[in-house]
Amino acid sequence: MLRLPVRVGCEAARATALRGAHGGSMLALVRTVQHSARPSQSVPQQPQRMADMPLRPEFFTPTNKALLPTAQSIVGKYVPATDDPMYVQVLPHEPAPAPSHGAPPGYVPVKPMTPSRLLRVYRQLSKSRLTFLVVLSGMMGYSLCPAALAAPTALPPVVQLLALAGGITLCSTAANALNQIVEAPYDAQMARTKARPLPRRALSPAHAFGVATASAVSGVTLLAALTNPLTAALGALNIALYAFMYTPMKRHTIANTWIGAVVGALPPLMGWATCTGTLHHATDACGWILGGILFAWQFPHFNALSHAMGNEYARGGFRMMAVTNPALNRRVAFRYALALIPLCSVALPLTGTVEPWPYALLSLVPNVLFALYAGRFWYRPSEGSARRCFWLSLFHLPAVMVLAMACKKEMWDRLRAPPAT
Repeated sequence: MLRLPVRVGCEAARATALRGAHGGSMLALVRTVQHSARPSQSVPQQPQRMADMPLRPEFFTPTNKALLPTAQSIVGKYVPATDDPMYVQVLPHEPAPAPSHGAPPGYVPVKPMTPSRLLRVYRQLSKSRLTFLVVLSGMMGYSLCPAALAAPTALPPVVQLLALAGGITLCSTAANALNQIVEAPYDAQMARTKARPLPRRALSPAHAFGVATASAVSGVTLLAALTNPLTAALGALNIALYAFMYTPMKRHTIANTWIGAVVGALPPLMGWATCTGTLHHATDACGWILGGILFAWQFPHFNALSHAMGNEYARGGFRMMAVTNPALNRRVAFRYALALIPLCSVALPLTGTVEPWPYALLSLVPNVLFALYAGRFWYRPSEGSARRCFWLSLFHLPAVMVLAMACKKEMWDRLRAPPAT
């Protein structure tokens, strides 16, 4: 064990040695000597090094003067070579420190990066859970598109769907990696994000930028080659909005939340555009409504999270509604939770993509429940109500998507059709 040679440490070491060697009498003797050797406080003197304050024989009585050589030898063992607090001294009974090749004390070498560890770091860099929801919403846009509206293509639908999922995954990875590169100094200040790869030095910024560049180029190229140019353009727009608008705006204005909601609304449009190749016809209304559902869902989801993490965002210097205007943060979350009810129960059934009445009624269950939790978060704000609203949002979005797929009109028309003779 290494000890810094501060005075308190030396006094404790001396006391321990003297008590163990000759009992309490020797300890009392040395303390008497040290106390008597201190200069008077009324006479200012220059500070002395501990090694320059020897035991003085004139303070020993005739009865205990025989103990002077023993006391000098014991105390001399524990006098440090210097009073410099940065100097590390090894005590006589302790082993010498192993050479550290110039590394500072306490240095822990980084474990070698195995393929499995590197894959785990890449998952963290891509925010795999968020990316999964993004891919799921994009695939929903493709799957809800009726076959009658699908653009002619030489590729099977399954290949297009897999290309869409792969392209969205790569674009989302690129956007999230660029986001973490920019925010690494601020993520290190927040408990929720300080374990991300860049703050904990699992990857270098150059390595992360290489991953982001490779993902962006390959994702956009994959979408352009196997889907269509419109979907590839939306993928590139997603990266640009998230990395170069939303990320820097987080430290300047609360409008960043609306930009982030636009980013979240693009994947369903990408899925719809992969199927139809267009977004400007009246028959493309379903794709826009799906995007509107994702846009509205972002606010109760993220505002509830930012309320629970408000102190963390403030520590990181992010200008979120939960930090600058908590009341507005709660009102916006409740408003958009209410907006999900007409979007799902009125607007989407009117497009003819889903069975009108079944979906309108079934979607009321998750939407009304979501609105109740968001309303409780607005009316009785607390960390508990915010967390419950956030966790319900993670159930709400998949529920709405699965119900839309289960109520797809084209599928039910095929089931109701009489068998071919």
